[in-house]
Amino acid sequence: MAVNRNDGQRSSGSLATLLKDLGEGTATLIRQEVKLARVELAGMLKAVGEGTASVAVGGVLAFLGLLSFFTGFILLPGDQWLRDRYWLGALIVTVLAGGIAAWFVKRGMALLSPAQLAPAQTVAQLKEDKQWLKRQLT
Repeated sequence: MAVNRNDGQRSSGSLATLLKDLGEGTATLIRQEVKLARVELAGMLKAVGEGTASVAVGGVLAFLGLLSFFTGFILLPGDQWLRDRYWLGALIVTVLAGGIAAWFVKRGMALLSPAQLAPAQTVAQLKEDKQWLKRQLT
């Protein structure tokens, strides 16, 4: 802490005063940073909550639309081609949807296999680096 004298020169306060001021300033700064972090976190949590609610509502509406689509897809062959045998239309749609779902599951499992998830290029590069390092050391 510098004190102005009447002659325009500055003199330093005692070391204890400087350390006390530094401690108080640091404590105030930390309290203000914590307060700012709380305000920011509250804003982020509000945004996350609103975003989650929007996604959930959109997901429910999309699911209801999908159910409506499948209902129409069942009614169409039952009414047009199967002479009011809606159960047969439902069975056909179920088999088709099950087959498509099984294909997606099989494809997803293949994409999630450990061989696909391993960083092959990185492993190969690390092996090359290991060989290079061995050559440099010999």
